[in-house]
Amino acid sequence: MQQADKIIDVYKIEPRRIIMVIDSKSFYASVESVELGLNPLQSILVVMSNQENTNGGLVLAASPRAKQLLGIKNVMRQRDVPKDARLIIVPPRMNLYIQKNKQINDIYREYVADEDLHIYSIDESILDLTDSMQYLKSKFGKSLTLAELARIIQKHIKAETGIYTTIGIGDTPAMAKLALDLEAKHAHSLIGEWHYEYIPDRLWPIEKLSDVWSIGARTAKKLNRLGIFSMGDLAAYNPYKLKQHLGVKGIDLYALAWGIDRSLIRDKYQPKENSISNSQVLPRDYSKAEELIVVIREIGEQVASRLRAKSVVAGQISLWIGFAHTEQATSHNHGFSVQMKITPTNTNKLITQGLTTLFKQNYQGEVVRNVGVTAGKLQAAGVEQLDLFMPAATTSKQRTIDSVIDELRKNYGIDAVYKASSATEGGTMLNRIGLVGGHNGGNAYG
Repeated sequence: MQQADKIIDVYKIEPRRIIMVIDSKSFYASVESVELGLNPLQSILVVMSNQENTNGGLVLAASPRAKQLLGIKNVMRQRDVPKDARLIIVPPRMNLYIQKNKQINDIYREYVADEDLHIYSIDESILDLTDSMQYLKSKFGKSLTLAELARIIQKHIKAETGIYTTIGIGDTPAMAKLALDLEAKHAHSLIGEWHYEYIPDRLWPIEKLSDVWSIGARTAKKLNRLGIFSMGDLAAYNPYKLKQHLGVKGIDLYALAWGIDRSLIRDKYQPKENSISNSQVLPRDYSKAEELIVVIREIGEQVASRLRAKSVVAGQISLWIGFAHTEQATSHNHGFSVQMKITPTNTNKLITQGLTTLFKQNYQGEVVRNVGVTAGKLQAAGVEQLDLFMPAATTSKQRTIDSVIDELRKNYGIDAVYKASSATEGGTMLNRIGLVGGHNGGNAYG
């Protein structure tokens, strides 16, 4: 009894909000199941990327039944997927998933104001219903409980999209996430509700620390070395010693063990963008310098176009080259990363020239599978220095050309204008048209 009173005292000063973390169950696979007229919870279906850079196919999502009956897991290689006549295999349609994600989040906006909605990922969102609860009670009844509201939202989404959702409810965002992962996903109702008072009974007994959100396997091992083998151990540990061993992360973990999270959804952090990057897994092993230069030029021009779209210039460029999985990858630390300062610019020519110079200075004939480009030290465009070694008229002409190309591609597609080298065997730009996040973006099969 004394321990219970002590726990209640700890939480007296903590704010209590009404938070829901909502996950669209097996989202990609569910969308495809609905499109085929199948029940997402009963279909045996996987979404499999067939891009060349996945070495023959990679499972992006599997329906619950495919996981349960066939043991299929996300990111499983095609060659490891069991052969079964019941299994439906479909390619990804990223644009369709983005469209469905927008439709689902528009439904959430019927329950919360836009500032109280945080889209955590393509299949998960966080809702702060604290300020809208009185309105919702006037709409659905004064006796409305949180579990009843969660069920209403589930039915709404199911009726509009055919998608099943899992909902975690908590007094804080962290607690709602814990309720989602540790209870709702295993409940028949797909709803889990936690409050501060539930933490000792529901969170502290957990001994597999890596099952808890934000605690990875490496962090779990570090905690084990400190004598922490359960979430209860973590809650009882001296927070100052945790900070000594794990830094600020230690304090965050201590708060998590108590379900404490004082963040507000509406106080969204807007990070300052200090760099712009593009990277690519190549469709095959590249060993010819001239082919790699084509890819580097294509990626460099993508980055330059993004700089122009944001009206910024870069004062530094970086090139990352990742070697293929061969014997030389071990002896050369898997690749190299180099950078150089440049006169602040966002023109294709100057950026790609710099990247080509970096490549030629460091490449020694290795077999390459990954290429990445980063533009850093960003500043507002229009205040950059003139290049003393290039006539002002030439610089102005180059900017005009780049702007015209940007406009043509914006209006008519990326393949409206391209260099002849992109059509050679080494070029990848034309083959990547229509991809979203490296996967098929089309809304139709084929």
